[in-house]
Amino acid sequence: MTIYQAPLADQRFALFDLLGAEAILTRLQGGAEHGRDLLDAVLEEAGRLAEQVLAPTNAPGDAEGCHYDKATQTVTTPRGFKEAFKAYADGGWAGLTAKEAFGGQALPGVLGIATTELFQSGNLAWSLYPLLSEGACHAMELHGTEAQQHTYMKPIVEGRWTGTMCLTEPQAGSDLGLLKTRAEPNADGSYAISGTKIFISAGEHDLAENIVHLVLARLPDAPAGSRGISMFIVPKFKVNADGSPGARNAAFAGAIEHKMGIKGSATCVMNFDGAEGYLIGQPHKGLAAMFTMMNAARLSVGVQGLALAERAWQNSLNYARERLQGRALSGAKFPDKPADSLLVQPDVRRMLLTQRAFVEGSRALLYYTALQTDIESRGESEAERKQAGELVAFLIPIAKGVVTELAQECTKEALQVYGGHGYIGENGMEQFVRDARIITLYEGTTGIQAADLLGRKILQLQGAGFRHFAAEIGAFCKAHAGDAKLAAFVAPLGAAVKQWGELTLQLAQRVQANPEELGAAAVDYLWYAGYVTLAYFWARSVAAAEASQQSAAFKQAKRDTAAFYFARILPRTLTHKAAIEAGVATLPDIA
Repeated sequence: MTIYQAPLADQRFALFDLLGAEAILTRLQGGAEHGRDLLDAVLEEAGRLAEQVLAPTNAPGDAEGCHYDKATQTVTTPRGFKEAFKAYADGGWAGLTAKEAFGGQALPGVLGIATTELFQSGNLAWSLYPLLSEGACHAMELHGTEAQQHTYMKPIVEGRWTGTMCLTEPQAGSDLGLLKTRAEPNADGSYAISGTKIFISAGEHDLAENIVHLVLARLPDAPAGSRGISMFIVPKFKVNADGSPGARNAAFAGAIEHKMGIKGSATCVMNFDGAEGYLIGQPHKGLAAMFTMMNAARLSVGVQGLALAERAWQNSLNYARERLQGRALSGAKFPDKPADSLLVQPDVRRMLLTQRAFVEGSRALLYYTALQTDIESRGESEAERKQAGELVAFLIPIAKGVVTELAQECTKEALQVYGGHGYIGENGMEQFVRDARIITLYEGTTGIQAADLLGRKILQLQGAGFRHFAAEIGAFCKAHAGDAKLAAFVAPLGAAVKQWGELTLQLAQRVQANPEELGAAAVDYLWYAGYVTLAYFWARSVAAAEASQQSAAFKQAKRDTAAFYFARILPRTLTHKAAIEAGVATLPDIA
Protein backbone atom coordinates (compact mmCIF):
# COMPACT_ATOMS: atom_id res chain seq x y z
CA MET A 1 0.00 0.00 0.00
CA THR A 2 1.39 3.40 -0.95
CA ILE A 3 1.16 6.57 1.09
CA TYR A 4 -0.14 9.91 -0.12
CA GLN A 5 -0.16 13.25 1.63
CA ALA A 6 -1.50 16.27 -0.24
CA PRO A 7 1.53 18.55 -0.90
CA LEU A 8 -0.32 21.63 0.28
CA ALA A 9 2.81 23.44 1.49
CA ASP A 10 4.47 23.39 -1.91
CA GLN A 11 1.20 24.10 -3.70
CA ARG A 12 0.75 27.21 -1.58
CA PHE A 13 4.34 28.23 -2.14
CA ALA A 14 3.95 27.88 -5.91
CA LEU A 15 0.67 29.76 -5.97
CA PHE A 16 1.29 32.58 -3.53
CA ASP A 17 5.04 33.05 -2.97
CA LEU A 18 6.29 32.15 -6.43
CA LEU A 19 3.50 33.26 -8.76
CA GLY A 20 1.76 35.92 -6.66
CA ALA A 21 -1.58 34.38 -7.59
CA GLU A 22 -3.64 36.24 -4.98
CA ALA A 23 -2.67 39.69 -6.28
CA ILE A 24 -3.25 38.63 -9.88
CA LEU A 25 -6.55 36.83 -9.38
CA THR A 26 -8.18 39.49 -7.22
CA ARG A 27 -7.58 42.19 -9.83
CA LEU A 28 -9.07 40.16 -12.69
CA GLN A 29 -12.65 40.68 -13.78
CA GLY A 30 -14.97 38.95 -11.31
CA GLY A 31 -12.07 38.01 -9.05
CA ALA A 32 -12.54 40.32 -6.09
CA GLU A 33 -13.36 37.40 -3.78
CA HIS A 34 -10.61 35.09 -5.04
CA GLY A 35 -8.26 35.80 -2.17
CA ARG A 36 -5.90 33.46 -0.40
CA ASP A 37 -8.30 32.47 2.36
CA LEU A 38 -10.81 31.11 -0.15
CA LEU A 39 -8.19 29.34 -2.25
CA ASP A 40 -6.58 27.84 0.86
CA ALA A 41 -9.90 26.50 2.09
CA VAL A 42 -10.65 24.87 -1.27
CA LEU A 43 -7.19 23.26 -1.38
CA GLU A 44 -7.66 21.88 2.13
CA GLU A 45 -10.95 20.24 1.20
CA ALA A 46 -9.56 18.88 -2.09
CA GLY A 47 -6.59 17.44 -0.22
CA ARG A 48 -8.91 15.73 2.24
CA LEU A 49 -10.95 14.17 -0.58
CA ALA A 50 -7.78 13.01 -2.34
CA GLU A 51 -6.21 11.53 0.79
CA GLN A 52 -9.22 9.97 2.47
CA VAL A 53 -11.51 8.98 -0.41
CA LEU A 54 -9.55 8.67 -3.65
CA ALA A 55 -6.13 7.43 -2.57
CA PRO A 56 -7.48 4.30 -0.83
CA THR A 57 -9.21 3.23 -4.08
CA ASN A 58 -6.06 3.48 -6.20
CA ALA A 59 -4.36 0.10 -5.72
CA PRO A 60 -7.60 -1.91 -5.29
CA GLY A 61 -9.03 -0.30 -8.43
CA ASP A 62 -5.93 -1.26 -10.38
CA ALA A 63 -6.11 -4.84 -9.12
CA GLU A 64 -9.82 -5.21 -9.89
CA GLY A 65 -10.12 -3.19 -13.09
CA CYS A 66 -13.37 -2.51 -14.94
CA HIS A 67 -15.93 -5.19 -15.77
CA TYR A 68 -17.58 -5.39 -19.19
CA ASP A 69 -20.87 -7.22 -19.64
CA LYS A 70 -21.10 -8.36 -23.25
CA ALA A 71 -24.81 -9.14 -23.05
CA THR A 72 -25.84 -5.67 -21.87
CA GLN A 73 -22.82 -3.80 -23.33
CA THR A 74 -22.35 -2.04 -20.00
CA VAL A 75 -19.33 -1.35 -17.78
CA THR A 76 -19.06 -1.60 -14.01
CA THR A 77 -16.22 0.36 -12.44
CA PRO A 78 -14.11 -1.02 -9.55
CA ARG A 79 -15.46 -1.12 -6.02
CA GLY A 80 -15.36 2.28 -4.35
CA PHE A 81 -15.31 4.30 -7.58
CA LYS A 82 -19.04 5.04 -7.58
CA GLU A 83 -18.99 6.18 -3.96
CA ALA A 84 -15.93 8.35 -4.66
CA PHE A 85 -17.67 9.95 -7.62
CA LYS A 86 -20.73 10.69 -5.48
CA ALA A 87 -18.53 12.38 -2.89
CA TYR A 88 -16.90 14.38 -5.69
CA ALA A 89 -20.26 15.42 -7.15
CA ASP A 90 -21.85 16.18 -3.77
CA GLY A 91 -18.88 18.40 -2.93
CA GLY A 92 -19.51 20.57 -6.00
CA TRP A 93 -16.13 19.75 -7.51
CA ALA A 94 -17.54 19.10 -11.00
CA GLY A 95 -18.51 22.76 -11.29
CA LEU A 96 -15.57 24.33 -9.47
CA THR A 97 -14.37 26.51 -12.35
CA ALA A 98 -17.51 26.53 -14.51
CA LYS A 99 -19.40 29.76 -14.94
CA GLU A 100 -22.26 30.51 -12.57
CA ALA A 101 -24.63 30.71 -15.55
CA PHE A 102 -24.11 26.97 -16.02
CA GLY A 103 -24.43 26.17 -12.33
CA GLY A 104 -20.72 26.39 -11.53
CA GLN A 105 -18.76 28.30 -8.90
CA ALA A 106 -16.63 30.36 -11.33
CA LEU A 107 -13.45 29.86 -9.33
CA PRO A 108 -10.08 30.44 -11.03
CA GLY A 109 -8.68 27.99 -13.54
CA VAL A 110 -5.37 27.80 -11.69
CA LEU A 111 -7.26 26.59 -8.60
CA GLY A 112 -8.93 23.98 -10.78
CA ILE A 113 -5.53 22.76 -11.92
CA ALA A 114 -4.23 22.62 -8.34
CA THR A 115 -7.22 20.57 -7.14
CA THR A 116 -7.00 18.36 -10.23
CA GLU A 117 -3.42 17.55 -9.27
CA LEU A 118 -4.60 16.34 -5.87
CA PHE A 119 -7.38 14.18 -7.31
CA GLN A 120 -5.08 12.67 -9.94
CA SER A 121 -2.44 11.84 -7.33
CA GLY A 122 -5.18 10.19 -5.30
CA ASN A 123 -6.31 7.98 -8.18
CA LEU A 124 -5.34 8.75 -11.77
CA ALA A 125 -7.64 6.13 -13.32
CA TRP A 126 -10.66 7.44 -11.41
CA SER A 127 -9.82 11.05 -12.24
CA LEU A 128 -10.20 10.41 -15.96
CA TYR A 129 -13.98 10.25 -15.61
CA PRO A 130 -14.40 13.87 -14.48
CA LEU A 131 -11.46 15.04 -16.61
CA LEU A 132 -13.18 14.14 -19.88
CA SER A 133 -16.29 15.93 -18.61
CA GLU A 134 -14.33 19.16 -18.20
CA GLY A 135 -13.20 19.01 -21.81
CA ALA A 136 -16.71 18.34 -23.07
CA CYS A 137 -18.06 21.29 -21.11
CA HIS A 138 -15.34 23.55 -22.46
CA ALA A 139 -16.28 22.66 -26.04
CA MET A 140 -19.99 23.15 -25.40
CA GLU A 141 -19.38 26.49 -23.69
CA LEU A 142 -17.42 27.78 -26.68
CA HIS A 143 -19.38 26.22 -29.54
CA GLY A 144 -22.78 25.06 -28.30
CA THR A 145 -26.08 26.89 -28.49
CA GLU A 146 -27.74 28.18 -25.35
CA ALA A 147 -30.23 25.31 -25.53
CA GLN A 148 -27.43 22.74 -25.88
CA GLN A 149 -25.57 24.23 -22.93
CA HIS A 150 -28.69 24.11 -20.77
CA THR A 151 -29.64 20.57 -21.80
CA TYR A 152 -26.25 18.83 -21.87
CA MET A 153 -23.72 20.98 -20.05
CA LYS A 154 -25.54 21.95 -16.86
CA PRO A 155 -26.10 18.33 -15.72
CA ILE A 156 -22.36 17.68 -16.17
CA VAL A 157 -21.48 20.77 -14.14
CA GLU A 158 -23.88 19.54 -11.46
CA GLY A 159 -22.04 16.19 -11.36
CA ARG A 160 -25.05 14.16 -12.50
CA TRP A 161 -23.75 13.38 -16.02
CA THR A 162 -20.30 12.97 -17.56
CA GLY A 163 -18.85 13.69 -21.00
CA THR A 164 -16.41 12.18 -23.48
CA MET A 165 -14.36 13.04 -26.55
CA CYS A 166 -14.83 10.59 -29.43
CA LEU A 167 -12.11 11.17 -32.01
CA THR A 168 -9.99 8.12 -32.77
CA GLU A 169 -11.01 5.34 -35.17
CA PRO A 170 -9.19 2.11 -36.02
CA GLN A 171 -7.81 3.58 -39.26
CA ALA A 172 -7.58 7.19 -38.02
CA GLY A 173 -5.31 7.84 -35.08
CA SER A 174 -3.52 11.18 -35.07
CA ASP A 175 -4.58 11.76 -38.69
CA LEU A 176 -8.24 12.60 -38.13
CA GLY A 177 -8.66 13.44 -41.78
CA LEU A 178 -9.02 9.68 -42.33
CA LEU A 179 -12.06 9.21 -40.10
CA LYS A 180 -15.15 7.54 -41.59
CA THR A 181 -17.95 7.99 -39.04
CA ARG A 182 -21.03 9.31 -40.85
CA ALA A 183 -23.74 11.80 -39.88
CA GLU A 184 -26.95 11.56 -41.91
CA PRO A 185 -29.51 14.37 -41.47
CA ASN A 186 -32.95 13.46 -40.10
CA ALA A 187 -36.17 15.27 -40.89
CA ASP A 188 -36.45 16.65 -37.33
CA GLY A 189 -33.07 18.43 -37.48
CA SER A 190 -31.13 15.72 -35.66
CA TYR A 191 -28.56 13.44 -37.28
CA ALA A 192 -28.08 9.68 -37.41
CA ILE A 193 -24.50 8.99 -36.33
CA SER A 194 -22.91 5.71 -37.49
CA GLY A 195 -19.37 4.49 -37.03
CA THR A 196 -16.86 3.04 -34.58
CA LYS A 197 -14.55 4.94 -32.25
CA ILE A 198 -11.72 3.41 -30.24
CA PHE A 199 -9.70 4.35 -27.15
CA ILE A 200 -12.63 6.33 -25.70
CA SER A 201 -11.90 7.05 -22.03
CA ALA A 202 -15.02 6.94 -19.83
CA GLY A 203 -17.09 5.92 -22.86
CA GLU A 204 -19.28 3.67 -20.71
CA HIS A 205 -19.51 3.36 -16.92
CA ASP A 206 -21.88 3.23 -13.94
CA LEU A 207 -20.86 6.44 -12.18
CA ALA A 208 -23.45 8.85 -13.58
CA GLU A 209 -27.00 8.71 -14.94
CA ASN A 210 -26.06 9.81 -18.47
CA ILE A 211 -22.96 10.23 -20.68
CA VAL A 212 -22.67 12.98 -23.29
CA HIS A 213 -20.43 11.96 -26.18
CA LEU A 214 -18.91 14.63 -28.42
CA VAL A 215 -18.38 12.76 -31.68
CA LEU A 216 -16.47 13.74 -34.82
CA ALA A 217 -18.26 12.62 -38.01
CA ARG A 218 -18.74 13.53 -41.67
CA LEU A 219 -21.85 15.03 -43.21
CA PRO A 220 -22.93 13.70 -46.64
CA ASP A 221 -21.61 16.82 -48.40
CA ALA A 222 -18.35 16.94 -46.43
CA PRO A 223 -15.15 17.71 -48.35
CA ALA A 224 -12.35 15.15 -48.04
CA GLY A 225 -9.75 15.32 -45.30
CA SER A 226 -9.79 17.25 -42.04
CA ARG A 227 -11.78 20.12 -43.61
CA GLY A 228 -14.84 17.87 -43.79
CA ILE A 229 -15.24 17.01 -40.12
CA SER A 230 -18.19 18.12 -37.99
CA MET A 231 -18.85 17.64 -34.27
CA PHE A 232 -22.04 16.20 -32.76
CA ILE A 233 -23.56 15.77 -29.32
CA VAL A 234 -24.63 12.13 -28.90
CA PRO A 235 -26.04 11.28 -25.45
CA LYS A 236 -26.06 7.73 -24.07
CA PHE A 237 -29.70 8.28 -23.16
CA LYS A 238 -31.84 10.61 -25.21
CA VAL A 239 -33.09 13.56 -23.23
CA ASN A 240 -36.76 14.07 -22.35
CA ALA A 241 -38.47 17.44 -22.57
CA ASP A 242 -37.99 17.94 -18.82
CA GLY A 243 -34.24 17.31 -19.11
CA SER A 244 -34.27 13.82 -17.62
CA PRO A 245 -32.63 10.83 -19.34
CA GLY A 246 -35.08 9.06 -21.65
CA ALA A 247 -34.82 6.18 -24.12
CA ARG A 248 -31.49 4.44 -24.70
CA ASN A 249 -29.65 5.85 -27.70
CA ALA A 250 -27.89 3.60 -30.22
CA ALA A 251 -24.46 4.34 -28.74
CA PHE A 252 -22.96 1.29 -27.05
CA ALA A 253 -19.60 0.08 -25.81
CA GLY A 254 -18.57 -2.86 -27.96
CA ALA A 255 -15.66 -3.74 -25.67
CA ILE A 256 -13.19 -2.31 -23.19
CA GLU A 257 -9.45 -2.35 -23.80
CA HIS A 258 -7.12 -4.51 -21.72
CA LYS A 259 -4.37 -2.06 -20.94
CA MET A 260 -0.91 -1.75 -19.44
CA GLY A 261 -2.14 0.66 -16.76
CA ILE A 262 -5.01 2.92 -15.61
CA LYS A 263 -7.06 -0.26 -15.32
CA GLY A 264 -9.79 1.41 -13.31
CA SER A 265 -10.54 3.69 -16.26
CA ALA A 266 -12.91 2.26 -18.85
CA THR A 267 -11.22 2.71 -22.23
CA CYS A 268 -13.96 1.73 -24.66
CA VAL A 269 -14.65 0.75 -28.23
CA MET A 270 -17.79 2.78 -28.96
CA ASN A 271 -20.23 1.73 -31.66
CA PHE A 272 -22.70 4.29 -33.01
CA ASP A 273 -25.44 2.63 -35.06
CA GLY A 274 -27.67 5.42 -36.30
CA ALA A 275 -27.46 7.10 -32.90
CA GLU A 276 -29.39 10.33 -32.51
CA GLY A 277 -27.02 13.28 -32.46
CA TYR A 278 -27.06 17.05 -32.75
CA LEU A 279 -24.62 19.29 -34.59
CA ILE A 280 -22.53 21.47 -32.31
CA GLY A 281 -20.83 24.43 -33.90
CA GLN A 282 -20.64 24.96 -37.64
CA PRO A 283 -20.74 22.21 -40.29
CA HIS A 284 -17.27 21.02 -41.34
CA LYS A 285 -15.69 23.01 -38.47
CA GLY A 286 -15.66 20.19 -35.95
CA LEU A 287 -11.92 19.70 -35.83
CA ALA A 288 -11.36 23.28 -34.75
CA ALA A 289 -14.08 22.89 -32.13
CA MET A 290 -12.62 19.61 -30.88
CA PHE A 291 -9.19 21.19 -30.67
CA THR A 292 -10.47 23.61 -28.04
CA MET A 293 -11.27 20.53 -25.97
CA MET A 294 -7.92 18.95 -26.67
CA ASN A 295 -5.89 22.05 -25.86
CA ALA A 296 -7.54 22.41 -22.47
CA ALA A 297 -7.13 18.67 -21.89
CA ARG A 298 -3.42 18.83 -22.75
CA LEU A 299 -2.74 21.02 -19.74
CA SER A 300 -4.66 18.61 -17.52
CA VAL A 301 -2.69 15.66 -18.94
CA GLY A 302 0.49 17.51 -18.02
CA VAL A 303 -0.91 17.68 -14.51
CA GLN A 304 -1.33 13.90 -14.61
CA GLY A 305 2.42 13.64 -15.06
CA LEU A 306 3.00 15.89 -12.05
CA ALA A 307 0.43 13.99 -9.98
CA LEU A 308 1.97 10.57 -10.60
CA ALA A 309 5.52 11.86 -10.09
CA GLU A 310 4.51 13.51 -6.80
CA ARG A 311 3.03 10.33 -5.35
CA ALA A 312 5.93 8.19 -6.55
CA TRP A 313 8.40 10.71 -5.11
CA GLN A 314 6.67 10.72 -1.71
CA ASN A 315 6.84 6.95 -1.46
CA SER A 316 10.42 6.55 -2.66
CA LEU A 317 11.60 9.25 -0.24
CA ASN A 318 9.77 7.55 2.62
CA TYR A 319 11.25 4.18 1.66
CA ALA A 320 14.79 5.59 1.42
CA ARG A 321 14.47 7.07 4.90
CA GLU A 322 13.23 3.85 6.46
CA ARG A 323 15.12 1.18 4.55
CA LEU A 324 18.33 0.10 6.34
CA GLN A 325 20.79 -1.44 3.91
CA GLY A 326 24.56 -1.20 3.54
CA ARG A 327 26.92 1.41 4.91
CA ALA A 328 28.04 4.81 3.68
CA LEU A 329 31.21 4.68 1.59
CA SER A 330 32.94 6.97 4.09
CA GLY A 331 31.99 4.84 7.08
CA ALA A 332 28.94 4.00 9.12
CA LYS A 333 26.64 6.96 9.74
CA PHE A 334 24.38 5.05 12.14
CA PRO A 335 26.78 2.68 13.96
CA ASP A 336 24.14 1.82 16.56
CA LYS A 337 21.96 0.31 13.84
CA PRO A 338 22.56 -2.85 11.75
CA ALA A 339 22.91 -0.73 8.60
CA ASP A 340 22.61 2.84 7.36
CA SER A 341 19.54 4.18 5.60
CA LEU A 342 19.51 4.35 1.83
CA LEU A 343 19.84 8.13 2.07
CA VAL A 344 23.57 7.86 2.79
CA GLN A 345 24.11 6.57 -0.76
CA PRO A 346 24.95 9.39 -3.23
CA ASP A 347 23.19 7.63 -6.10
CA VAL A 348 20.00 7.27 -4.09
CA ARG A 349 20.13 10.98 -3.34
CA ARG A 350 20.64 11.63 -7.06
CA MET A 351 17.46 9.72 -7.88
CA LEU A 352 15.48 11.49 -5.16
CA LEU A 353 16.75 14.95 -6.09
CA THR A 354 15.92 14.27 -9.74
CA GLN A 355 12.36 13.52 -8.74
CA ARG A 356 12.05 16.55 -6.50
CA ALA A 357 13.52 18.85 -9.15
CA PHE A 358 11.05 17.65 -11.76
CA VAL A 359 8.03 17.53 -9.45
CA GLU A 360 8.39 20.99 -7.95
CA GLY A 361 9.65 22.56 -11.18
CA SER A 362 6.75 21.05 -13.12
CA ARG A 363 4.28 22.31 -10.55
CA ALA A 364 5.56 25.86 -11.03
CA LEU A 365 5.34 25.55 -14.83
CA LEU A 366 1.82 24.09 -14.82
CA TYR A 367 0.42 26.56 -12.30
CA TYR A 368 2.02 29.46 -14.18
CA THR A 369 0.41 28.29 -17.42
CA ALA A 370 -2.97 27.85 -15.72
CA LEU A 371 -2.70 31.34 -14.22
CA GLN A 372 -2.14 32.70 -17.72
CA THR A 373 -5.43 31.06 -18.79
CA ASP A 374 -7.18 33.06 -16.08
CA ILE A 375 -5.56 36.26 -17.35
CA GLU A 376 -6.45 35.32 -20.92
CA SER A 377 -10.13 34.95 -20.07
CA ARG A 378 -10.57 37.71 -17.47
CA GLY A 379 -7.70 40.18 -17.92
CA GLU A 380 -8.39 43.88 -17.60
CA SER A 381 -7.24 44.87 -21.08
CA GLU A 382 -7.27 43.33 -24.53
CA ALA A 383 -3.48 43.62 -24.72
CA GLU A 384 -3.08 41.72 -21.43
CA ARG A 385 -5.50 39.00 -22.53
CA LYS A 386 -3.78 38.67 -25.91
CA GLN A 387 -0.31 38.30 -24.42
CA ALA A 388 -1.53 35.74 -21.88
CA GLY A 389 -3.20 33.76 -24.68
CA GLU A 390 0.01 33.73 -26.70
CA LEU A 391 1.95 32.54 -23.64
CA VAL A 392 -0.57 29.75 -23.03
CA ALA A 393 -0.42 28.60 -26.64
CA PHE A 394 3.38 28.51 -26.49
CA LEU A 395 3.63 26.75 -23.13
CA ILE A 396 0.92 24.09 -23.57
CA PRO A 397 3.08 21.70 -25.67
CA ILE A 398 5.92 22.07 -23.16
CA ALA A 399 3.60 21.60 -20.19
CA LYS A 400 2.06 18.50 -21.76
CA GLY A 401 4.94 16.99 -23.72
CA VAL A 402 7.85 17.53 -21.33
CA VAL A 403 6.07 17.02 -18.00
CA THR A 404 4.52 13.71 -19.07
CA GLU A 405 7.91 12.50 -20.29
CA LEU A 406 9.51 13.57 -17.01
CA ALA A 407 6.89 11.49 -15.20
CA GLN A 408 8.37 8.44 -16.93
CA GLU A 409 11.76 9.25 -15.47
CA CYS A 410 10.39 10.07 -12.02
CA THR A 411 8.31 6.91 -11.64
CA LYS A 412 11.20 4.82 -12.98
CA GLU A 413 13.61 6.37 -10.48
CA ALA A 414 11.10 5.87 -7.67
CA LEU A 415 10.87 2.18 -8.51
CA GLN A 416 14.67 2.01 -8.70
CA VAL A 417 15.03 3.41 -5.18
CA TYR A 418 13.05 0.40 -3.97
CA GLY A 419 15.30 -1.97 -5.88
CA GLY A 420 13.70 -5.39 -6.39
CA HIS A 421 10.93 -4.46 -3.97
CA GLY A 422 9.81 -1.79 -6.45
CA TYR A 423 9.05 -4.46 -9.03
CA ILE A 424 6.65 -6.23 -6.67
CA GLY A 425 3.02 -5.22 -7.05
CA GLU A 426 2.21 -4.93 -3.35
CA ASN A 427 4.57 -1.93 -2.95
CA GLY A 428 2.75 0.12 -5.59
CA MET A 429 5.69 1.49 -7.55
CA GLU A 430 5.16 -0.68 -10.62
CA GLN A 431 1.58 0.63 -10.91
CA PHE A 432 2.86 4.19 -11.11
CA VAL A 433 5.26 3.20 -13.89
CA ARG A 434 2.45 1.47 -15.80
CA ASP A 435 -0.05 4.28 -15.25
CA ALA A 436 2.43 6.93 -16.32
CA ARG A 437 3.10 5.34 -19.69
CA ILE A 438 -0.20 6.35 -21.28
CA ILE A 439 0.07 10.06 -20.53
CA THR A 440 2.77 10.63 -23.15
CA LEU A 441 0.24 9.35 -25.71
CA TYR A 442 -2.95 11.10 -24.53
CA GLU A 443 -4.10 14.16 -26.50
CA GLY A 444 -1.24 13.85 -28.96
CA THR A 445 2.06 12.05 -28.54
CA THR A 446 5.28 13.77 -27.54
CA GLY A 447 6.21 14.00 -31.21
CA ILE A 448 2.93 15.77 -31.93
CA GLN A 449 3.49 18.22 -29.07
CA ALA A 450 6.99 18.88 -30.38
CA ALA A 451 5.72 19.51 -33.91
CA ASP A 452 3.07 21.85 -32.51
CA LEU A 453 5.67 23.79 -30.54
CA LEU A 454 8.23 24.15 -33.32
CA GLY A 455 6.03 24.03 -36.40
CA ARG A 456 3.05 26.08 -35.24
CA LYS A 457 3.92 28.09 -32.12
CA ILE A 458 7.44 29.04 -33.26
CA LEU A 459 7.45 29.05 -37.06
CA GLN A 460 3.84 29.55 -38.14
CA LEU A 461 2.96 32.04 -35.39
CA GLN A 462 6.44 33.60 -35.57
CA GLY A 463 7.24 32.79 -31.97
CA ALA A 464 4.88 35.32 -30.38
CA GLY A 465 4.61 33.41 -27.11
CA PHE A 466 8.32 32.59 -27.11
CA ARG A 467 9.20 36.28 -27.40
CA HIS A 468 7.04 37.11 -24.37
CA PHE A 469 8.53 34.28 -22.35
CA ALA A 470 12.13 35.02 -23.31
CA ALA A 471 11.60 38.69 -22.44
CA GLU A 472 10.21 37.68 -19.04
CA ILE A 473 13.24 35.51 -18.34
CA GLY A 474 15.54 38.30 -19.49
CA ALA A 475 13.81 40.78 -17.18
CA PHE A 476 14.17 38.34 -14.28
CA CYS A 477 17.89 37.88 -14.94
CA LYS A 478 18.41 41.64 -15.19
CA ALA A 479 16.52 42.31 -11.97
CA HIS A 480 18.62 39.77 -10.05
CA ALA A 481 21.96 40.36 -11.74
CA GLY A 482 23.52 41.69 -8.53
CA ASP A 483 21.88 39.24 -6.13
CA ALA A 484 24.61 37.09 -4.60
CA LYS A 485 22.09 34.45 -3.51
CA LEU A 486 21.06 33.93 -7.15
CA ALA A 487 24.47 34.31 -8.79
CA ALA A 488 24.78 30.58 -9.45
CA PHE A 489 21.52 30.59 -11.38
CA VAL A 490 21.14 33.93 -13.16
CA ALA A 491 24.23 33.75 -15.38
CA PRO A 492 23.67 30.20 -16.71
CA LEU A 493 19.93 30.91 -17.14
CA GLY A 494 20.68 34.04 -19.15
CA ALA A 495 23.16 32.15 -21.30
CA ALA A 496 20.70 29.30 -21.88
CA VAL A 497 17.83 31.54 -22.97
CA LYS A 498 20.18 33.48 -25.28
CA GLN A 499 21.29 30.21 -26.86
CA TRP A 500 17.64 29.13 -27.12
CA GLY A 501 16.89 32.18 -29.21
CA GLU A 502 19.89 31.64 -31.46
CA LEU A 503 19.03 27.98 -31.93
CA THR A 504 15.47 28.93 -32.85
CA LEU A 505 16.62 31.36 -35.55
CA GLN A 506 19.02 28.79 -37.00
CA LEU A 507 16.29 26.18 -37.09
CA ALA A 508 13.85 28.53 -38.82
CA GLN A 509 16.36 29.07 -41.60
CA ARG A 510 17.07 25.36 -41.98
CA VAL A 511 13.38 24.43 -42.05
CA GLN A 512 12.75 27.02 -44.73
CA ALA A 513 15.42 25.38 -46.86
CA ASN A 514 14.27 21.81 -46.07
CA PRO A 515 10.91 21.14 -44.32
CA GLU A 516 12.18 17.71 -43.18
CA GLU A 517 14.45 19.50 -40.72
CA LEU A 518 11.36 20.33 -38.63
CA GLY A 519 10.53 16.70 -37.97
CA ALA A 520 14.17 15.84 -37.33
CA ALA A 521 14.63 18.58 -34.73
CA ALA A 522 11.21 18.93 -33.09
CA VAL A 523 11.49 16.52 -30.14
CA ASP A 524 15.00 17.65 -29.23
CA TYR A 525 13.81 21.24 -29.49
CA LEU A 526 10.92 20.43 -27.14
CA TRP A 527 13.33 18.95 -24.61
CA TYR A 528 15.68 21.92 -24.91
CA ALA A 529 12.76 24.28 -24.33
CA GLY A 530 11.55 22.24 -21.38
CA TYR A 531 14.86 22.12 -19.55
CA VAL A 532 15.41 25.88 -19.93
CA THR A 533 11.84 26.59 -18.87
CA LEU A 534 12.24 24.55 -15.69
CA ALA A 535 15.58 26.28 -15.03
CA TYR A 536 13.74 29.60 -15.07
CA PHE A 537 11.15 28.38 -12.60
CA TRP A 538 13.84 26.97 -10.32
CA ALA A 539 15.69 30.28 -10.31
CA ARG A 540 12.40 32.05 -9.58
CA SER A 541 11.66 29.51 -6.84
CA VAL A 542 14.88 30.36 -5.01
CA ALA A 543 14.20 34.09 -5.34
CA ALA A 544 10.66 33.61 -4.07
CA ALA A 545 11.77 31.39 -1.18
CA GLU A 546 14.42 33.89 -0.07
CA ALA A 547 11.81 36.66 0.02
CA SER A 548 9.16 34.56 1.75
CA GLN A 549 8.27 33.74 5.34
CA GLN A 550 8.95 30.05 4.74
CA SER A 551 11.03 28.10 7.26
CA ALA A 552 14.81 27.90 7.02
CA ALA A 553 14.56 24.20 6.11
CA PHE A 554 12.10 24.93 3.29
CA LYS A 555 14.34 27.64 1.86
CA GLN A 556 17.41 25.41 2.05
CA ALA A 557 15.61 22.60 0.25
CA LYS A 558 14.76 25.01 -2.60
CA ARG A 559 18.38 26.23 -2.79
CA ASP A 560 19.77 22.70 -2.78
CA THR A 561 17.37 21.37 -5.39
CA ALA A 562 17.92 24.37 -7.67
CA ALA A 563 21.68 23.90 -7.39
CA PHE A 564 21.27 20.22 -8.26
CA TYR A 565 19.08 21.09 -11.25
CA PHE A 566 21.49 23.64 -12.68
CA ALA A 567 24.52 21.42 -12.13
CA ARG A 568 23.14 18.04 -13.23
CA ILE A 569 19.96 18.53 -15.26
CA LEU A 570 20.31 21.77 -17.23
CA PRO A 571 23.46 20.49 -19.01
CA ARG A 572 21.21 17.97 -20.79
CA THR A 573 20.43 20.85 -23.15
CA LEU A 574 23.88 20.41 -24.66
CA THR A 575 23.00 16.94 -25.90
CA HIS A 576 19.75 18.15 -27.43
CA LYS A 577 21.48 21.11 -29.04
CA ALA A 578 23.99 18.73 -30.65
CA ALA A 579 21.19 16.50 -31.90
CA ILE A 580 19.34 19.47 -33.38
CA GLU A 581 22.47 20.67 -35.15
CA ALA A 582 23.13 17.18 -36.53
CA GLY A 583 20.06 17.65 -38.72
CA VAL A 584 17.94 15.34 -40.85
CA ALA A 585 20.99 14.00 -42.68
CA THR A 586 21.70 11.77 -39.66
CA LEU A 587 18.27 10.12 -40.03
CA PRO A 588 18.66 8.03 -43.19
CA ASP A 589 15.86 6.09 -44.81
CA ILE A 590 15.14 2.67 -43.31
CA ALA A 591 14.35 -0.06 -45.82
